[in-house]
Amino acid sequence: MENKRQQFGFQPENYRLLLIGLAINIVGYLLMIGGGAKSANEFNANEIFSEVRITVAPMLILAGFIVIIYSIMKKPVSKPTSNNE
Repeated sequence: MENKRQQFGFQPENYRLLLIGLAINIVGYLLMIGGGAKSANEFNANEIFSEVRITVAPMLILAGFIVIIYSIMKKPVSKPTSNNE
């Protein structure tokens, strides 16, 4: 009789990586939001087209998605089983 124990696909390390990826995404989206104008007639091109909004935030979001995908696809480390029954 085989005595295999069913395990869930996610291990604690997978959850840790998933939360890190989500945190990176949240930071990226918050950086992309930036500040708002005080009135509807005001236009500040330097704030809207800043390097943080145009380059840094999308790169962080992409990195966050890569970490999330890696955390989902990462296989759990299998422990060696002994054949001494």
